[in-house]
Amino acid sequence: MPHTSCPMPMTEQLSTKAIVVFDIDGVVRDVGGSYRRALADTVEYFTETAYRPTPLDIDNLKSEGLWNNDWEASQEFIYRYFQSQGQSREQLQLDYNAIVAFFQSRYRGPDPDNWTGYICDEPLLLQPSYLEQLTQAGISWGFFSGATRGSANYVLQKRLGLQSPVLIAMEDAPGKPDPTGLFATVRQLENGLDILPAIIYVGDTVADMYTVKKARELNPHRTWIGVGILPPHVQETAARSHAYSETLLAAGAAVVFSNVEQLNPAKILELL
Repeated sequence: MPHTSCPMPMTEQLSTKAIVVFDIDGVVRDVGGSYRRALADTVEYFTETAYRPTPLDIDNLKSEGLWNNDWEASQEFIYRYFQSQGQSREQLQLDYNAIVAFFQSRYRGPDPDNWTGYICDEPLLLQPSYLEQLTQAGISWGFFSGATRGSANYVLQKRLGLQSPVLIAMEDAPGKPDPTGLFATVRQLENGLDILPAIIYVGDTVADMYTVKKARELNPHRTWIGVGILPPHVQETAARSHAYSETLLAAGAAVVFSNVEQLNPAKILELL
């Protein structure tokens, strides 16, 4: 009788093959009315109400791949506004710490210990049951985000109820597209595994996709896959969604989804 090999169950196939690392802003939570609103408030304040960047202005800046940090993005907008008015950067002498403090007063609220700012109203883009589904399929997962540890933990622990998830935040690694933080997240999730699972990094910006590219350049002997997510604010029109998708694909995304939960175990197996 000929020998037939049984296909491995999906759990076994995936458990040795995939680690998923998530960005947080625009992937786990909608920051259109929080981080982005705080950014626009900050620019408006420091340009003395002369200029307030639109959501499209913010996307265009972020598509340059350098402005993942919203404090730095705020400062860059302020510089560019005054340059358009004929002033040089050297003349301006912006106080970066003052920019950060104002931004945080809007995003977290005026009291650093009791948050009442825009962060309190961020819609969640995934449910704990989705992460449980990945765990059931034997897929390890964690988070690498440019958000501060306090802000990241607010959504992961307080809102989603996750117990000590693997997290590399702003304080723990250089900003994206430097892949140092991605490598650190993967090391924690692998925890000494002998085999080298494929790494899927899920993000909503050009900087996220560039991070995957740089990881591949520095560590080419393993599989790195970038998955793009359309943040809610770009999904208001089909044209905007399409343009944003094209930007993420051009930056290196293997595939783009309109919601992170579409990256289910079956899709992960397809990507591998």
